Amino acid sequence: MKRVAIVSPATAVGDMSITGSRIYQAFFEELVRVGYIEGQNLVVERYSGGGRTERYAGLVRDVVSTSPDLIFPVSTVLALGFKMATSMIPIVAITGDPVTGGLVKSLARPGGNITGVTVDAGSALHGKRVEFLVEATPKSSNARLLGSQSSWDGTGGAAIREAARQLGISFAIARLDEEITEAAYQRAFHAMERDRVDALVVADQPEHFTYRRLLVELAAKYRIPTIYPFREHVELGGLMSYSADLLDIYRRVANQIAEVLKGKNTAEIPFYQPTKFELIINLRTANALDLTVPPALLARADEVID
Repeated sequence: MKRVAIVSPATAVGDMSITGSRIYQAFFEELVRVGYIEGQNLVVERYSGGGRTERYAGLVRDVVSTSPDLIFPVSTVLALGFKMATSMIPIVAITGDPVTGGLVKSLARPGGNITGVTVDAGSALHGKRVEFLVEATPKSSNARLLGSQSSWDGTGGAAIREAARQLGISFAIARLDEEITEAAYQRAFHAMERDRVDALVVADQPEHFTYRRLLVELAAKYRIPTIYPFREHVELGGLMSYSADLLDIYRRVANQIAEVLKGKNTAEIPFYQPTKFELIINLRTANALDLTVPPALLARADEVID
């Protein structure tokens, strides 16, 4: 029987199951489809950092010490920690940019013991988020990227700064504390209120999915028009999102995991990078924010919630 360790930076252990959150339902259903059923020919061990980065090193040590057949980390930071901790245990990860993150030398030929799916589709994705947000909020002038310092310093942050420069809007980082908790989000939004921020891009970080309901509630409370990295935010009442399909991403990871468990070398499995993205707009939220979404932007949306 194969053993797989799932390691999330923040998602509750109870949500990492076929009866848990929608993305894990898709993940486990796909594993079943390709022949791996938990409790029959698969043992799944679940770990969560609880959103506290100081726990990550201990998580890495604990997981590696159990010698699972495969490790599935859901963050660039955790994936890098596992890569440094073991060269023997296969790793299939969901990450940001794995090249700039130091995980692999190229997407096509990752080499070593790590592969997976990146949610970072390059500079065009980040630039488009700024473009869509400014189009929806033409009077905005003081915008922020909500995320860790690394999200601002990396290629995504560079793309956002360039798009903002071209559009003539001021952009800075709304930096989250190293320990990403509810209190950290509340402090970040309080600071944005103080600084009179009038538009917000939420970075591609797994913690933002875990705390998606809180994020949407805070954006509504402080009346900050926000574009999110996952459609699930918009389904909960967020203004808009531009992203790949998370369900598809988790299904693809399940297929990669099955390939490795059946004997394929991770070095021979390219990192998958999404190529299809969806713009989702919530008109109810736009109305609540007294925003009039331009017809041209609505026409470009893949889905409008009204």
